[in-house]
Amino acid sequence: MSRHPIFARLYATASRYEEGLGVTDHRRELLEGLAGRVVEVGAGNGLNFARYPTDVTEAVAVEPEPYLRRLAARAAERAPVPVRVLDGVADALPLESASFDAAVVSLVLCSVPDQATALAELTRVLRPGGELRFYEHVAADGARLRGLQRSLDHLWPRVAGGCHTARDTVAAIEAAGFHVDRCRRFTFRPNVLATPTSPQVIGSARAPR
Repeated sequence: MSRHPIFARLYATASRYEEGLGVTDHRRELLEGLAGRVVEVGAGNGLNFARYPTDVTEAVAVEPEPYLRRLAARAAERAPVPVRVLDGVADALPLESASFDAAVVSLVLCSVPDQATALAELTRVLRPGGELRFYEHVAADGARLRGLQRSLDHLWPRVAGGCHTARDTVAAIEAAGFHVDRCRRFTFRPNVLATPTSPQVIGSARAPR
């Protein structure tokens, strides 16, 4: 997602609402135990920042959408760790190679133009064996919901900031050379409109050495 002013405002409102319905706990699970220098790609409005453990020495947050980036910059001022917010896109990160201990993607690999390119960039900026933390909605296991997702993906990305509902993101992470250490699959449906994005995962993986 680069410039989607209407969707960005809707997303900012909806994401704050969903925090009280369980997303706060998902973010804590995602970030627990992180340490060192961390890059967060597609930081949105910065809702992860408040949950970073104090063992994180610096977080560099990349967000291409201007409105969300401004909100992220404000959230960075209140974070318990140093956070620097940059303009940039997932498929061409403005960062040096092998310069981060860990990377975080949170509800963003659904909307990048090409998952393989974005994951290759994450591999590049991580040190060998660095950790990738991911929290994403993914393709459903059940045939009925998966069929709905595939049908919606003809229209959904146009109205939802590039978001695709039927991506097998865990398979894409493995195909990029990451070793998945853990992955918890669950259903999160804050309302009926969220049904296509209700199959979700939280996990961690290791970059190639």
